[in-house]
Amino acid sequence: MKRLLYLFIPFIFISVGCSSDQTPIAEKENNSNTYWDFSDRDDQFTGGIKMIPITTPKGEFKVWTKRVGNNPTMKLLLLHGGPGATHELYECFDGYFPQEGIEYIYYDQLGSYYSDQPDDNDLWTNERFVEEVEQVRKALGLDNSNFYLLGQSWGGILAIEYALKYQEHLKGLIISNMMSSIDEYNAYAQEVLGPQMPAEVFSEIKEIEANNDFSNPRYNELLFEYHYTEHILRMPLDEWPESINRTFKHLNPNVYVYMQGYSEFGITGDATLKGWDRKDELKDITVPTLVIGAKYDSMDPNHMEWMSKQLPNGNYLYCPNGSHLSQYDDQKTYFNGLIDFMKVVDKAAE
Repeated sequence: MKRLLYLFIPFIFISVGCSSDQTPIAEKENNSNTYWDFSDRDDQFTGGIKMIPITTPKGEFKVWTKRVGNNPTMKLLLLHGGPGATHELYECFDGYFPQEGIEYIYYDQLGSYYSDQPDDNDLWTNERFVEEVEQVRKALGLDNSNFYLLGQSWGGILAIEYALKYQEHLKGLIISNMMSSIDEYNAYAQEVLGPQMPAEVFSEIKEIEANNDFSNPRYNELLFEYHYTEHILRMPLDEWPESINRTFKHLNPNVYVYMQGYSEFGITGDATLKGWDRKDELKDITVPTLVIGAKYDSMDPNHMEWMSKQLPNGNYLYCPNGSHLSQYDDQKTYFNGLIDFMKVVDKAAE
């Protein structure tokens, strides 16, 4: 079982606390009824699920999406990590977004479990995934009056790449738990996180990696005990949410290894994400953007705060108790900040 990719100045101020809600009860009830009303939707028959056709250089395939709720001005498309993971990473959104009236869309990228899984490595490029997201956007009728895009880990890379090409279609962008430079991620993993382990453990891990002995069961054993429960999801393994266990079970290792590689301490070898860097282009993303970092993340939270300051309309949300999956291990902070960001952007656009 493999992990996922580890993988305030301008515009608005984000309050982590919950704001008071003065909406009249009758209006709340009406909004709630509208939110759950599928009667005029073309996906009523499937309960919000659509298999969207995607055109690629290697033919046409289908990707899985599922819309939850209705909101004409706030629709959040979720880009999962991995690469090759699934939307199941985000199932905890069910516990927070419906009561806020925010529509959200689960989505399995091509190659992931609920979508088509062609066996062709030529498809696993940043550029092709960007075009896939654009086709999904069009199929779902998303535009800059309503389209928020959230990418976490590898999904954060994809969200940055999409924004750099198609930001005119965005209303808001969220980059969650992802740095803007693979080389700086590698350095953080090797120079900061690795040495936090007992010296003998880190030495054994590096030896296994140097020998390319990734099928050695000792490798995962060490990672789960000393790394995953510290920096991926800060809970005992037997308390991990069932949705996360399902995500790991459904991970497509072919896509993951081709783009990320085998190593858990940086992207090495011939993996296609090696050397990716968009630090200098962050200034070109002008849409309102929230960057989310966490104290115990496998990504450097200081780098992610720095990112927020390079973005012309950037904001930073810090999760003091969170790690890479801070939507679970610092859940209240994560969702309060995310929901506040979306509502403030929505209000400013009125």
